[in-house]
Amino acid sequence: MNIDRIKIKKFSRIVSTQEYADKMKKYGENLIVTAGKQSGGKGTKGRSFSSEKGGVYLSSVLYYPNFPAEKSFMIMAGTCAAVCRTLEEGGLQAKIKWPNDVFVNGKKICGILTENTFSAPAAGDADGKHKDICCVCGIGLNIVNDLPEELKSTATSVWLETDEKQNVKKWRARLIENLLKNYADLCSGNEETYKRIFGEYLARFGFVGENMVLVTESGSFIARILGADECGRLRVLVGGEEKLYSAAEIIKMRT
Repeated sequence: MNIDRIKIKKFSRIVSTQEYADKMKKYGENLIVTAGKQSGGKGTKGRSFSSEKGGVYLSSVLYYPNFPAEKSFMIMAGTCAAVCRTLEEGGLQAKIKWPNDVFVNGKKICGILTENTFSAPAAGDADGKHKDICCVCGIGLNIVNDLPEELKSTATSVWLETDEKQNVKKWRARLIENLLKNYADLCSGNEETYKRIFGEYLARFGFVGENMVLVTESGSFIARILGADECGRLRVLVGGEEKLYSAAEIIKMRT
């Protein structure tokens, strides 16, 4: 996989890198879109995402040809691990809040949104176990951007954590480098590659062993966080019984 040929398109301002990337996927080319500021950034479930100048905002359109469908969660896991590695290279200890947020010192520093589109493989395995996957992935990483007053108790930035001057361009370049390394690994990967990537994801999994409030479609209850399985489902302990959840929200208990 020649990652040097992946196009990178830069904007000083855009409504949403994710919306732009989603429109561009029809052309079938790998692409990374970055912006200095977003006026309409979106997070999970369509929630607004604060995107003031001073953060790293990017979305990628990356194609994974003839990829084992049962391993599709590794795309998300690898992306989360790549963001954590980027922060660790800058001296910060990062943790993943399931399924796709990254925290530092108990506060959110990065949001990740991935949307996979599956199609029959153009070449290779035709047994239904492999798919051509197009992943549109949006990332918003707080570097030196001002945070809205209502978010300061739950969110943070690299600058707030280090109290040092930061170069947003260097952080963006470092993040793209880690994302593309992860992409190349997955495209040329084998079972050992998937195990390594999943291991990196689990090693940074946050709140393991802690009792948290879990909000699901059927209601809210207290559960002990155990981790995740290879399909990306949350593993929790409820009343002495291990359970798996594909959709839920973890809320830290008040002390």
